[in-house]
Amino acid sequence: MSGLGDLRLRELHTIEEFEDVWRLFGGIWRPDPGGEPVTVEMMRALSHAGNYVAGAFRHDRLVGASVGFVAAPPRRALHSHVTGTLAGQRVGFALKLHQREWALDRGLETITWTYDPLVRRNAHFNLAKLGARPEEYLPAFYGTMGDAINAGDESDRVLAVWPLTSPHVLAAVRGEPSPVEIPPDAATGLDDDGGRPVRGHTDAETVLVAVPADIETLRVTDPAAARAWRLALREVLGDLLREGARVTGFHDKSCYVVRRGARDEGRGGDGRALS
Repeated sequence: MSGLGDLRLRELHTIEEFEDVWRLFGGIWRPDPGGEPVTVEMMRALSHAGNYVAGAFRHDRLVGASVGFVAAPPRRALHSHVTGTLAGQRVGFALKLHQREWALDRGLETITWTYDPLVRRNAHFNLAKLGARPEEYLPAFYGTMGDAINAGDESDRVLAVWPLTSPHVLAAVRGEPSPVEIPPDAATGLDDDGGRPVRGHTDAETVLVAVPADIETLRVTDPAAARAWRLALREVLGDLLREGARVTGFHDKSCYVVRRGARDEGRGGDGRALS
């Protein structure tokens, strides 16, 4: 068992523990019946087969959990399927460090996961705090999701890749995130104008792609604006990634920094995460 102050992290193995995770995730996502992110039976099978099912405990209370599986090609990557934490517990970073240690102990090089690219706090956490990089835009990856967080929105995701021993990841793990450089000739491909997306141009080496301040609230208060953001980001960020551009960071907790011809930090130099 590894610890961080009063926080304890460990793998889970029993039905009772998996039931606790199922209830935790249910309270976070509040899914429609049958729409749970993972079942007790699936966690049991994954754990028994040697995959990653872990929980974070504070004073013996489960405050976060993560479920993942080894991905193809074998012995190269762990795919983190779902991670959830209670609000205000500040355990997401500790869970990712535990996951990283687990993967390295098994000779894995990379951890991958998907996340909604419209959610600012997740983008900042994944890119700025962890040093992960989005590599692929996946439209409607899970279909329409009936839960309180996604609110029926199309489930566009990006695949985040975290190369576990890359220099910029090692710096992030030490709490030394790399600064994001914004050249003066950077173009604004997508901007936020009073909560609405405004498309600019992408004909520059560096392109800034903004996301809304709070897409989850916007889905409830202004579904049309949320839908406009989904389509605009799909077109702008999705097209840039398909054309071979690379996300190099998340600037000012508000926008992706995308560069054409950027060096692949994960492969050239040496991978809640919240789903």
